[in-house]
Amino acid sequence: MPNFFEEGRLHDGLHYEDYREAWSQQLDTPLADDAGPEERRQRHYLEYNWDRQAQVHVSYAPSEGLRAAVEAIEEPQLWTVLTEPWCGDSAFLLPVIAEAAGLSDQVSLRILPRDENLDIMDEYLTDGSRSIPKLVVFSTDGGELFTWGPRPDAAARRFETLAEQYDDKMELIGEFLEHYEGGGWKDTDAELAERLQAVAAG
Repeated sequence: MPNFFEEGRLHDGLHYEDYREAWSQQLDTPLADDAGPEERRQRHYLEYNWDRQAQVHVSYAPSEGLRAAVEAIEEPQLWTVLTEPWCGDSAFLLPVIAEAAGLSDQVSLRILPRDENLDIMDEYLTDGSRSIPKLVVFSTDGGELFTWGPRPDAAARRFETLAEQYDDKMELIGEFLEHYEGGGWKDTDAELAERLQAVAAG
C-alpha cells in the first residue's frame, strides 16, 4: 500500500467547512437548460442530502459516552473521511462524525472526495465495493487506529434485507433512507464511542 499518510494527501483533504461550502456552491450553480436525466438526478440528491445533513446538525448532540471518549484522546489523531455529497448515507452520518471531531483539539478532520481519490478508496473497500462514507483514523505516525463505515451495523443489516426484496435500486434506496429518517443514523454515535474506547484500552 502506498504511504498516503507520509505523502501528505490525507492531511491535504478538505476541512469540513470547506467541504460544505463547495457543496453549497454546487447547489447555487443553476442547471443548464439542456441538462440530462443523470444531471437532474444528481441535483436532486445534492439538494435532498443538503437538507438532511442540515437537519442532523440541528437535532444531534453527542452522547455523554461519545463526548467522554473523544475528550479522553491524549495524542493527535487524523480522521479521514472518504465520501461525496451525493451519497445518501453520508448526508446522515458525516455530520455525526464532524460533530464528534469538533469535541477535541486533538482531532483533525479531513474530507477526501472519493471520486478524486480512487486509489486511496480502493485500500478501504467494503466487500469489494467503494462504499462511502468511510472513516479511517490515524495516529501521528500514520498508524491506522481504526476504520468505520460505510454505515452503522443496524443500517447495514436493513440494507441487506431490502436488497433481497427489491430488484429496483431506486425503490430499495427510497425505502432504505426511511431507516435514517426514522433516526437510524444515531447508531453512529455509539459505534464511534466503542471504536475510540477500544483504541484507548489498547
